[in-house]
Parts: sequence; structure tokens; C-alpha cells
Amino acid sequence: MKISLASDHASFELKEHLRKYLENKKDVEVIDLGTYNKESTDYPDYAKKLGEHVSSKESDIGIAMCGTGLGMSIAVNKVKGIRGALCLYPTMAEYARKHNNANVLVMAGRLTGPDLAEWTVDKFLETEFEGGRHKRRVDKISSMEDNL
Repeated sequence: MKISLASDHASFELKEHLRKYLENKKDVEVIDLGTYNKESTDYPDYAKKLGEHVSSKESDIGIAMCGTGLGMSIAVNKVKGIRGALCLYPTMAEYARKHNNANVLVMAGRLTGPDLAEWTVDKFLETEFEGGRHKRRVDKISSMEDNL
């Protein structure tokens, strides 16, 4: 599985932690799209890069991070084909995948510690989309993009 990571300066430390964590997993290839230091950056630049990686299938999923996760969540969802979900807990990540077929996990670097981040990422990775009645809803979301 290919996983793209992107963060702004506020979540640089969390991104670095998750990069190392994911690189130790079997069958995971990590693509680090930046930022690469704590200097001030603009999260929309990284959201766009990550969203494009996932929507073009260069990555299977993405993990986007900023201070609260709010800005990155808004920005990444502007990329066609992206269903980014801000998840503060593993249960949110589970339902984001199970019911909404989320392909980008958005995290909050200022609000999420390393252990909680690992648990949340693991839940996101291990959960499959249920389809069924949820597919109809996801399809409706996708059709909204056609009008943009």
C-alpha cells in the first residue's frame, strides 16, 4: 500500500513520527510530500499536492495534517475525487472508511499525541468500505463534483 503524507509546520513533528511508524510496517510505502522542517508554510499547498497524489492513484491513501486539522480538511476536499475526513479518534477513522469511503485521513497535530495518532492511523488502514446503502451516499457526493 502506498501512503502519502503531508503537513504544514504545525504538524511537522506528528508527520515525522507517523512517517517513521509507517515505514516500519510491512507492505507499506511512504511518500513524504512535505513539509520538511518547522518553518512557516501554507497548508493549502500541501493539501493540493497530497490530494492530487491520491486522486491520480499515485498513492492509495493520504494522511494530511495541520494544527487543528480543519484547514487541511477543507483544502484537501477541494481536489476532485478526494474524500478527506478529519478524525480525532480511532472510531472516527473507522467510520470515515466504513461509511464514507474516505481516502484521506486528516489529523490535528496540536491536538493529537503520537500514541493516539498511531491508533487512529491503524484503524483507518485496517477498515474497509462497507458499500451497500453507504455506496449510494458516496456516489451522491461524487456527483456533486461534476457540477464544479
